Amino acid sequence: MEFKGFSKELIPFLKEIRDNNNKEWFLTQKSRYEKLILNPSRDFIVEMGEHLMAIEPTINAIPKINASLFRIYKDIRRNKTALSDPIKTRVGYIFWQGRGKRLQSSSFYLHYGIDELFVAVGIRWFEKEILDIYRAYIKDEAHREKLASIIQELENKGYKVLEASMKRYPKGFTKEMSHVELSLYKEMAAYKKYDSHLIEEGEKLIETLYKDYEAMAELQKWVYEMSISGKK
Repeated sequence: MEFKGFSKELIPFLKEIRDNNNKEWFLTQKSRYEKLILNPSRDFIVEMGEHLMAIEPTINAIPKINASLFRIYKDIRRNKTALSDPIKTRVGYIFWQGRGKRLQSSSFYLHYGIDELFVAVGIRWFEKEILDIYRAYIKDEAHREKLASIIQELENKGYKVLEASMKRYPKGFTKEMSHVELSLYKEMAAYKKYDSHLIEEGEKLIETLYKDYEAMAELQKWVYEMSISGKK
């Protein structure tokens, strides 16, 4: 089924979730969740995935919960608010490259909520294995130069890069090294934000996302090549 955009009822539904955030209430809304989020999300993932394969043929676009569609329930192990507010008020999607864990693989990502649509590429947080690979990779000056150039080009185009998480250089990096500030990152992702109502315009949404993903594809590619460098 062709994706035609999300219903204008979806954002008001997310507001209702915010105001009635408990499992008992949400269970009474199962049919609305399926109609407004689950079913159109499957169509969106299929269509967006077909477009993204023109940028990167090996991405994973799987129209299932816990695959390209994030589950609506918060993870109690990772989110302290899950006990008091167990239902997410934003809907997330991920199209990841390779056979690794989806959240630790370079990806095309987006989520929308009540107020914004967030579009990104890369990896939003490195776990230890990927962090170690990243630091080893950027000890090579050529890799640092390439990443710095990509970031500068993206910023010139109006995209933003997630801020570095560290204040001090990790072991093996010194201030004399070119672009040593890249060693302060525990993530590497670029992003752009839009008004959330863009999700209601099917064709325009797909075109906008494709344009952004294509513009940010060099970073996605760099992060992917980095992530597999320590696994060869």
